[in-house]
Amino acid sequence: MSGRLYGVGLGPGDPELVTVKAARLIGAADVVAFHAAQHGRSVARALAAPYLRAGQVEELLVYPVTTETTDHPGGYQGAIDEFYEAAAARLAAHLDAGRDVVVLAEGDPLFYGSYMHMHKRLAHRYPTEVVPGVTSVSGAAAAVGRPLVERDEVLTVLPGTLPTEELAEWLATTDSAAVMKLGRTFRSVRDAFEEAGVLDRALYVERATTERQRTMPLAEVDPDTVPYFSLALLPSPLTEPTPGPEQYDEDRPRTGEVVVVGLGPGQRSWTTPEVAAALAAADDLIGYGPYLDRVEVNPRQTRHASDNRVEAERAAHALELARSGRRVAVVSSGDPGVFAMAAAVLEVADRPEFAGVAVRVLPGLTAAQAVASRVGAPLGHDFAVISLSDVLKPWEVVLDRLRHAAQADLVLALYNPRSKARPHQLGEAQNALLDVRDADTVVVVGRDVGGPEESVRVTTLGELDPETVDMRCLVLVGSSRTRVGPGGAVYTPRTYPAPA
Repeated sequence: MSGRLYGVGLGPGDPELVTVKAARLIGAADVVAFHAAQHGRSVARALAAPYLRAGQVEELLVYPVTTETTDHPGGYQGAIDEFYEAAAARLAAHLDAGRDVVVLAEGDPLFYGSYMHMHKRLAHRYPTEVVPGVTSVSGAAAAVGRPLVERDEVLTVLPGTLPTEELAEWLATTDSAAVMKLGRTFRSVRDAFEEAGVLDRALYVERATTERQRTMPLAEVDPDTVPYFSLALLPSPLTEPTPGPEQYDEDRPRTGEVVVVGLGPGQRSWTTPEVAAALAAADDLIGYGPYLDRVEVNPRQTRHASDNRVEAERAAHALELARSGRRVAVVSSGDPGVFAMAAAVLEVADRPEFAGVAVRVLPGLTAAQAVASRVGAPLGHDFAVISLSDVLKPWEVVLDRLRHAAQADLVLALYNPRSKARPHQLGEAQNALLDVRDADTVVVVGRDVGGPEESVRVTTLGELDPETVDMRCLVLVGSSRTRVGPGGAVYTPRTYPAPA
């Protein structure tokens, strides 16, 4: 079995811009190959040095020429082609022997890099993988702090070896440009910028991201000081420099806010990116203890855990912190607007002392949606969401709403179905529904859906055993149209017959 060929990008020069994957492959390779001029010093090898290990074979590939001056019968191109063929043969011998070969490349391997010449000669013969690297163009843009393009603008990358007239034509017709391969081409490149009428906004970057980095207007560069590892940038006129950020003042007043967020019902992947961003930006997190435990600890933040039955106090605490300039995230499970903290916070926020405190609500995936998804689409038609808790409303009201929703033939999503303090109520609710619904009405019970103890079962209204249900459950009661398909999926058709 042959070895594997890797073209590994090392980035533009900062050792910390070497990717984790590149470092891993360099350390694991049997053979590490790198190019150098005739002096033998390799920039790529120096960048990779921290990741090399004892016992690796190093293949130094020395260019025969670095300018177009040569006495080779085929001229410069003939000498270079012969070199690449010989270099590829050296690497092929290792690959044929079953050794993995990493070819190092500054920047990105397939962006004006020497690796591409090995790739063209070897990739069709051996298993090959290319590991991208940060390009010098990206490094240069970061060095000058200027976006190159925005919206639908076009960035053109050009070699400085083009004739001056052709280069000028490109520069005059593009929004933004990066011109590579300076060094001895610098004078003609600068002439091209001037001929195109864009020299006044052109920038020069030398050895981007390294300790020897140098940046300045292109018009001010001494041509005799320009190395090969440099480039010219033409940023878009839309990205003109703006004043830097104001110095942060710890004593200045801060504008606080309360963001009420829903984590979703269980697994972390059900928390939306919008909610995750709000949690990351917060100074304080407030919520019921088990819900806060689902949020990763950040030492910068203060966490305020409390019992589940102190919603008003929790809301007031959040608003007081926000009034003092803190960014506060109030954490709910599921969706904060469904039997959760959003209404509690907004109700307290109506008090005069909290006038002007900003409150935002960010949605979350509901428990009803999560349980429904596990069995199919039982919420495919009209449905009602009802809490069986009588902490904030009389039990008689709960039963009355259940009966009316059942008579309307709505699918029912029952939250807070049964607790230790009220173990009898689910049974009473079941009996009230059986007064209106058939005993074979489809029922779905989901427990800890999205969590480590998830269980979902499909039963009927007549067979439902309230003793198997607790507060970590959500109960879905189907309509007369809800059915279980041949494959076991539960769904409610989107159509409904007209009244007789």
